[in-house]
Amino acid sequence: MELGILHFIYISMILVIIVTMSLKMDTVLPCIIGLFLMGFASTGSLISAVQVIFNAMIAAGKEFLGIIVIISLVVAMSKALSDIGADELMLRPIKKVMISKNVAFWILGLVMMLVSFIVWPSPAVALVGAIMLPAARKAGLPAVWAASAMNLFGHGVALSGDYFIQGAPEVTAKAAGLPNAGYIINASLPLWITMSSVTIITAFLMMRRDLKSGCHDCGEIPDYDSYNATSIAKATPRARVVAIVTPLAFLIDAYVMYKYKLRGGEATALVGGTSVIIMTLVALIEYRPVKSCEKVTEYIKDGFIFGIKIFAPVIVIGAFFFLGSEGTAKEILGPNATGLLTDIGLYLADKVPLSKGPVVIIQAIVGGITGLDGSGFSGLPLVGSLAQTFSSAINISKEGLAALGQLTAIWVGGGTIIPWGVVSVAAICGVDPRDLVVKNMVPVSVGFIATILVAIVLF
Repeated sequence: MELGILHFIYISMILVIIVTMSLKMDTVLPCIIGLFLMGFASTGSLISAVQVIFNAMIAAGKEFLGIIVIISLVVAMSKALSDIGADELMLRPIKKVMISKNVAFWILGLVMMLVSFIVWPSPAVALVGAIMLPAARKAGLPAVWAASAMNLFGHGVALSGDYFIQGAPEVTAKAAGLPNAGYIINASLPLWITMSSVTIITAFLMMRRDLKSGCHDCGEIPDYDSYNATSIAKATPRARVVAIVTPLAFLIDAYVMYKYKLRGGEATALVGGTSVIIMTLVALIEYRPVKSCEKVTEYIKDGFIFGIKIFAPVIVIGAFFFLGSEGTAKEILGPNATGLLTDIGLYLADKVPLSKGPVVIIQAIVGGITGLDGSGFSGLPLVGSLAQTFSSAINISKEGLAALGQLTAIWVGGGTIIPWGVVSVAAICGVDPRDLVVKNMVPVSVGFIATILVAIVLF
């Protein structure tokens, strides 16, 4: 296997992108430059090279469309629930069980995880923080550890698995050349359990040590009384019904997924459809028929603004990395295009002695580097593509490698150990983002080490 000019351009641009990420800079510009260079090298025409940039983004957009839509619809539903105060009603009973610092840590974290599974961590931060944080602080939980619990359970545990909405595994699967998210989900379970349990238990033990040593970093907490008063005032009998029906509907969804083994697009469609129905019912029962039409449109707009904002850079980044997969490369560059990643993998297998241990470590490190931009999702096309490359070079699980890269990318960039990735949680808890990162650094690092060891054994 010999490499050509396209292979060297592709490898060079990947290195440029990794360096750009390590310097904490956005990677959209290097990806656009890479698309142009690849297009020109493939066609020899400036006009065609310009067209390749657009065509690659269209191809990536088609791959990501389902993910963008499901996340947008879930956020639209969340907006509807918040408008009528149903979100506060759903969580109010849980506040009563926060009877101690230790209990508050677990309850706050677990609720954040569950809400993040359903509506994603970004909207969950405001919801859980406003409703449950005052109760946790009243139970004596220091603000910095309240922030750590919310951050680790939400942006770490929930987002790195993303088993309900399945946006992250779907992106990773597409980049790795896998049919659907189910392959990533199945492979990621042992890694996800290891990473989540080791990280959370380590953080909890560190919190207990801090409390015993008298290190009470209380921080300042914003006044949420006006928010809660408004939410309670909006809590009409109709809102109470919605607050009961909504979790029941998603519990039924979860049961149906389990019973009928729904994965990937089928599971996503079920969650998306349920979200739309709940959003529509809220608008119909809370507003007049004419007004409900306006509200549904408003919710949909808000949801899609959020979805596009999150995935706009991912589409561009994915457009470049999809050039490495034979299927999308043919769609973008023409029928003579080859699978660049497969070619590179075969070349490495011939020229460079690779073994499972170093490959697993490299994949984990690259995943972490891609998360330095504070997104987590922008690195998924790269880790999926790398998994495809390594699996063609040595006998190792492509699904497992892709899942490992997904975990490290999201735990770093989702984010839990970079200041610009934890700003929202730190702000709502009234702590310095750097202090939160310091608290998270050791637990997340211990979790990474344990997860890498498990990956070496399993894959």
